[in-house]
Amino acid sequence: MKRLYRSKTERIFGGVCGGIGVHLDVDPIIIRLIWVILTCLSLGIGIVAYLVCWIVVPEEETAPVVATVYG
Repeated sequence: MKRLYRSKTERIFGGVCGGIGVHLDVDPIIIRLIWVILTCLSLGIGIVAYLVCWIVVPEEETAPVVATVYG
């Protein structure tokens, strides 16, 4: 089962829309456009929802980079 994380690579503000896009296998730009449209139609409720998601959804973990030294 795939978990929802805030994206570190597909990020503009907090990585929420990027994380949703990665989770749903959809371009994050489409998620951002939908979010903006819904925010405009709902008189700004989307801004509050975005802030809640920013706080609640954990940031994705990246694997540590291991350097190999050849000597």
